[in-house]
Amino acid sequence: MTSNGPQADQARTEFRQLIAAKGHATENARLAAARLEEAFISGALQRTPFIDQALGDLRVALERDQHQKLGGKSAEASRFILRAIDRTLDEA
Repeated sequence: MTSNGPQADQARTEFRQLIAAKGHATENARLAAARLEEAFISGALQRTPFIDQALGDLRVALERDQHQKLGGKSAEASRFILRAIDRTLDEA
């Protein structure tokens, strides 16, 4: 079921602003994931199986980044996963 209303629209807009923001991809990914979790907890957006799986994959990519130099494969994976979430976010 798709979430509607101003809170859902605001959550989607803020998520998209975070993934488009200048800065390091992994930090932007952490902020964007936190914004989605906040939207799910508040009820602004509904979880979907795909988004849950993608957020799990994103957490794995970000955990690996904590033990490595910033950038590289974790940043690339983060950008890829966030774009996939963005494509399905209107269904949340």
